[in-house]
Amino acid sequence: MEWVFWLILIFGILFLLMLSGMPIALCFFIINIVGMYFLFRGMMGLQNLINSLYTSLNSFILLPIPLFILMGEVMFRSNIAPILIKVIGKWMGKLPGRLALLAVASGTLLSTLTGTSIASVAMLGSTLVPEMEAQGYKKPMSLGPIMGSGGLAMLIPPSALAVLCGAIGEVSISKILIAIIIPGLLVAFIMATYIVLRCIVQPNIAPSYDVERIPFSEKIMETVKYVLPQGLVIFAVIGLMFLGIASPSEAAACGAICTSILAACYKRLNWEVIKIATTSSLSTIGMILIIIGGAQAFSQILAFTGASSGLAQFAITLPVSPIVIIIMMQLIILFLGCFMDVVSIMMITLPIFIPVVRQLGFDDVWFSVLYLINIEIAGISPPFGLSLFVMKSVAPKGTTMNDVYKAAIPFILCSLLAMGLIMVFPQIALWLPNLTGSR
Repeated sequence: MEWVFWLILIFGILFLLMLSGMPIALCFFIINIVGMYFLFRGMMGLQNLINSLYTSLNSFILLPIPLFILMGEVMFRSNIAPILIKVIGKWMGKLPGRLALLAVASGTLLSTLTGTSIASVAMLGSTLVPEMEAQGYKKPMSLGPIMGSGGLAMLIPPSALAVLCGAIGEVSISKILIAIIIPGLLVAFIMATYIVLRCIVQPNIAPSYDVERIPFSEKIMETVKYVLPQGLVIFAVIGLMFLGIASPSEAAACGAICTSILAACYKRLNWEVIKIATTSSLSTIGMILIIIGGAQAFSQILAFTGASSGLAQFAITLPVSPIVIIIMMQLIILFLGCFMDVVSIMMITLPIFIPVVRQLGFDDVWFSVLYLINIEIAGISPPFGLSLFVMKSVAPKGTTMNDVYKAAIPFILCSLLAMGLIMVFPQIALWLPNLTGSR
């Protein structure tokens, strides 16, 4: 049981470093440097660390990450989202919880264009919350749908976190990107159903109001002008991969080009937008690459000490059903999501969980879908989910963090319901990747 000692030692030091307030990437690199030095006998270990960093980052499969991030930044900085939200709103009519449903529908569409939940929450919050407040919507139905639908950016391609999950866990990135499409739409459907049912049972939470009658011809024209062109971006990213025409990297490049052309056609791509989008993307990309390099070296240390294989073997011999172990993993992620950011959770858990999942005989793509939904929940989990603070920053004056927490909980439950359905019916996640035969 020597691996138990190493597992406790490594994670004990890791959490002590994290409690000191150091950035998570720095914590991992300290462990990597010290671990490689002592485990691989001095300077040879440091040379192995350098080789590991070079090998993990000098990989073509990581190319979708910067391109997906650039897509989201161009879309966010060119301010196209409010136009899309306005057009979608014209089709909503007088449905119960009209503006809350608009948030979910807009969040679903924006998730195919931005790829980042923070940007989606910020755009939807600043655009829709003031109108929701003006129409008398209570905070659970004005703040909650925006936070819930913002998380769809992690689930529906393009998703930089899906690529990161595949890179750290060494799972097929193209299969993950295709597999998360139906689960992402399922989460959106469950949220929309919850909104309609609650607004029927509790009408005062989202009062109905008179909506200006829009001529059908006007709705068609604006849809053709503003919404249908987004389909070109969606096809460039998802369609090309689904048809097997392009790899994830090639599809991401096509998506970035299409997004830039679209912004230029709307006369919203100027030098200022290009500069801000590029610098912001580079900042994010740099941190993500550091994290990937650190996670790969960390995985090597766990493998060398026998912690990964030992834990996998221990999980196999537990006198419980394998699905119980999968559920326990999800509970661990839920717990960590209350206190840590999503990237930190991925760095800590994926190197441990994926080998166990494979040893138990489960499909790693199916597990990755569950993992990403759980990570999406972490973004809105009290008390430290990052999207909670983004929502608070754009919420009306007088909104407390307690209001934000309460609004998030029903939409956390919606995502948990989707996870339960995917556990019971794995083909929800596996049907599309099996259909396409992507690798």
